[in-house]
Amino acid sequence: MRPAPELVFVVQDTERERRAASHHQMTETAQPGDKAGRLSKRQRRRRRKPATAAAKGVVDGDLPPSLGEKLAKAESAVARQNPDLRKKSRRRRRRRGAAATEAPDASCKVQRPPQRAVDKGRPPLYAALDLGTNNCRLLIAVPGRPGQFRVIDAFSRIVRLGEGLGRTGSLAAGAMDRALAALEICSQKLAARDIRALRLIATEACRSAANGPEFLERVKRETTLDLEIVSRETEARLAVSGCGSLVDRSARGAVLFDIGGGSSEIALLDLGQGPSRRLSNHIVAWTSLPVGVVTLAERYGGRTVTPELFQQMVDEVSGHIERFKGRNRLAPYVGRAGFHLLGTSGTVTTLAGVHLGLERYDRRQVDGLWLRDAEVSELVARIAGWSFEERMANPCIGSERADLVLAGCAILEAIRKVWPAPSLRVADRGLREGLLIEMMVADGVWRRDTQGNRARQGA
Repeated sequence: MRPAPELVFVVQDTERERRAASHHQMTETAQPGDKAGRLSKRQRRRRRKPATAAAKGVVDGDLPPSLGEKLAKAESAVARQNPDLRKKSRRRRRRRGAAATEAPDASCKVQRPPQRAVDKGRPPLYAALDLGTNNCRLLIAVPGRPGQFRVIDAFSRIVRLGEGLGRTGSLAAGAMDRALAALEICSQKLAARDIRALRLIATEACRSAANGPEFLERVKRETTLDLEIVSRETEARLAVSGCGSLVDRSARGAVLFDIGGGSSEIALLDLGQGPSRRLSNHIVAWTSLPVGVVTLAERYGGRTVTPELFQQMVDEVSGHIERFKGRNRLAPYVGRAGFHLLGTSGTVTTLAGVHLGLERYDRRQVDGLWLRDAEVSELVARIAGWSFEERMANPCIGSERADLVLAGCAILEAIRKVWPAPSLRVADRGLREGLLIEMMVADGVWRRDTQGNRARQGA
């Protein structure tokens, strides 16, 4: 093993001498007609060939045979004793791809429909469906660059499945019919494509309703869609997976929240302990508040909301947060530079659209937008001051959200009260994106792509 360092010095010294000699030779043999004493292209090519040969001779021919044999044996021994050394660079390249994304959940109920005879050169399709308390959303996508994907088809419809749930404890007949109509469209979209894997989830409305499981059986019977009810913990983790790329990695801490229709998920991320390959490793506490825009609006009303009524909504949500035992886990960072909020919900995207003055909602302008704390306060105050008709007239709110937006603002204000931050980042992404990423990671699509690229490049 000792000869190896000697070889390194021999090679380095010889290479240094070769470069110096080559440079000296180039300057000495430059012709008077050359610009600034430089060689012509033909002369440089002539010089390059013997130099390359000489360099190769240093490694292969100029070493004593005994030293070469010792070197070969030493390298073989090191490789046998430390196989990780051979794989180190490979792992580094892989980490920049799929390994940098969230790890899949072993409990995922991933469905794999029968594959059709299609062109093998086509990228695989993945689908994710989220049936929430207020919305039914579907995404169909193909893998893109490592950790990313390209949306092929999307569907979203407000169904208000949780309408009246807070009063009765069960899903209403009309709400179930609206959801079924939307799910039938999703079923048709899925049937029209060759989907490699899909995951279909239902959240708070079906989770808390007494007739939630029966409704999902009806969905399976009438649409062939087999939805699973996920836990609040899974819902919070998927939100992190879906919008984790928008977390400022230079930050020390962040609070990610998802204001839903029937519940609101909050995850506290401690980023001050050093980087990690998986963002979920930074979750130090999480909670699911039993309030969302639909449930809160039904209790307090959404059409006419006085300042006193708005404050009551804020106080109720604040009370739920106060019972969250892990709320102070980010206390050293809260309110300081290097700490921010990350919101994924219709509430924050609506605020962003109003802030930008969009005549029509545009995801490309909203997703990833930063709002300063003062801007958020001004937006909430402005929308709270509008009448119901004014809220309906705004293109980023509309008639479907006019009675829900203030309930969402109240939840946001309660979050900002407990975790004040200099800025809020808006995410137009969430559960569906998290589902897609986890399925793609589980299939190793980016790992195989990385390996294929290395093979094509001769790596």
